[in-house]
Amino acid sequence: MGWSTRQLADLAGTTLRTVRHYHEVGLLPEPERAPNGYKSYGVAHLVRLLRIRRLVDLGFSLPRIADLGAADEHPDQALRALDAELAATIERLQRARVEVAQLLGASAPTDLPPELAMATAGADLTDADRTFVVVMSRVLSPAALDAYTRMLQAPEVVPAGRELDNLPADADERTRRELAARLLPQIRDLYTEYPDLLDAGAVANASTAAHAVDVAITDLYNSAQRDVMRRVAQELRDGALS
Repeated sequence: MGWSTRQLADLAGTTLRTVRHYHEVGLLPEPERAPNGYKSYGVAHLVRLLRIRRLVDLGFSLPRIADLGAADEHPDQALRALDAELAATIERLQRARVEVAQLLGASAPTDLPPELAMATAGADLTDADRTFVVVMSRVLSPAALDAYTRMLQAPEVVPAGRELDNLPADADERTRRELAARLLPQIRDLYTEYPDLLDAGAVANASTAAHAVDVAITDLYNSAQRDVMRRVAQELRDGALS
């Protein structure tokens, strides 16, 4: 006399559907049938089912359990591997909780690396500048990104930058030329103080990085602002930042 499928499922604390699925994927052997044609499960089936459920609860996938086979040997190596994976997961989740706490505390953006997000949260940036930072975070090298983060944390590193932020699209030639002239020495000083901003080892290749920056400038800034940026960039190239 054995157990029916429902009785086996009840004893193992699972469902009929789960038992049938384990049959389908080959984890649980089909039992012999009683004279009345119904399945008749024995103790070995219950033990196997309990073992499968325990491994699933610990975090093993069904294919991984299948790889262990049906033997009753203690899965020492598999458990050690799982333990290492769980330790890594716990560490990742702990880091995530720290980052979430920082994001909540500073109302920092969620589309930036943690350090850069905290820096922008404390910086007085326009919406356009903040979005530009997001693009830069995808193309700067680690060294340049670190310098960029420190720059954002410094107060008024480019005093004339606020004038650029407020420059209207219909600004006349003289206004653009004079603003570019005021910005140029400040940008030079910026690169002197944060030389890693010029690090060429971008995350993306040089052409991809340059194209990404061009697209961002075109999308985020008006024609007068873009013209001033172009003038400053040209002067910096001509003077080799000296």
